[in-house]
Amino acid sequence: MGLLTLSPAKCVRALSTNSMCTLCTEVCPTNAILISNRLPSINQAMCVGCAGCVALCPTEALHLDDFNPTEFFFSFLSDEENLLSCQKNIPCIASLGNEYLIALSGMKKGLRVDIGHCSQCSIGEKVLREFKSRVENVNYALEAIESEGDVQFVVEGYTAEEETLTKDRRDFFKTFHVHKLGAVKANFEREIQLSTDEFIAHTTDSSHTQELRTKKITDRRKLFFTTLKRLQKPSVYHVVEGDKISFTSQKLMDESKCTACELCYRICPTGALSSDMRNSKIDFDPFLCVKCHLCHDVCESNAITVSSSYNLKEWYEPSVQNLVMFSVRRCDECGLVFSSPHGEPICRRCRLEEEEAMELWGLNQ
Repeated sequence: MGLLTLSPAKCVRALSTNSMCTLCTEVCPTNAILISNRLPSINQAMCVGCAGCVALCPTEALHLDDFNPTEFFFSFLSDEENLLSCQKNIPCIASLGNEYLIALSGMKKGLRVDIGHCSQCSIGEKVLREFKSRVENVNYALEAIESEGDVQFVVEGYTAEEETLTKDRRDFFKTFHVHKLGAVKANFEREIQLSTDEFIAHTTDSSHTQELRTKKITDRRKLFFTTLKRLQKPSVYHVVEGDKISFTSQKLMDESKCTACELCYRICPTGALSSDMRNSKIDFDPFLCVKCHLCHDVCESNAITVSSSYNLKEWYEPSVQNLVMFSVRRCDECGLVFSSPHGEPICRRCRLEEEEAMELWGLNQ
């Protein structure tokens, strides 16, 4: 069973206290993850290593030490088989997200998912319920892009051939060879972590500052679009239901509500939202969006919303969309250039300072 770890600086909850993301806690079949002090806490003894949380985390903040989805992607493509089974090549059917499933199905011209063991599995019922919904959305997208195959459930009950291993007492002492002591110690510490029956909290500190500021594209997104380039383009770029596409989105901006506070594009973990040197606009790139919802969580005026539809043309011909343009002027108070969406004479910082001063003097009543 794998050891589940969290990279705190990659978690969207580390970027803002307003983040409402709880995907990892919702999908966990054993309640091994809970939110405490902003970030997820993990109970290793309760975790069964299904990798369901790894599959759904929008920014790839969670990892299993014995399963790397990217490495699996390439090894599975090199295999002629198209069967996914918890007894063969993945820790659980829930371990692969929509992007991997669409990409693999497109390259393999279809996937077979073995659910023959789910009925006997302690987490099978919950996992299967969530995964069926995921596959439904995946097949919806595959049909829309005119893929030759889809994802199908099979009750195969794959069982690997058992290997007979013969050991003697000397094998035990061989593990303590001076060159292997480091590995033995690491494995020992890993086993201790796996048996820890308490929720281990995670925090961020000054050492994470640079990583928090860095805009990152997920590995699964890179693989997804690299794979699409190898597949034949559909005859028609369909506009599909936005709710059916769980890993990216298209945005709408209400110019009358936007205050040009800059929060949405400064806090976006992937750089999907951006501006220019003068902060005179907000652009959006669906290619980079991971649908983490952070921009919506931090927007106090609710100016930015998710479109109810999604144009699949963005998967094949990505384009940057302008959401809003601002007039730029120099602040009457401090002289700095700022975005003035409604013709304000002073910048946001000076306006807040003025409001605080008025409150301090009791003149705002």
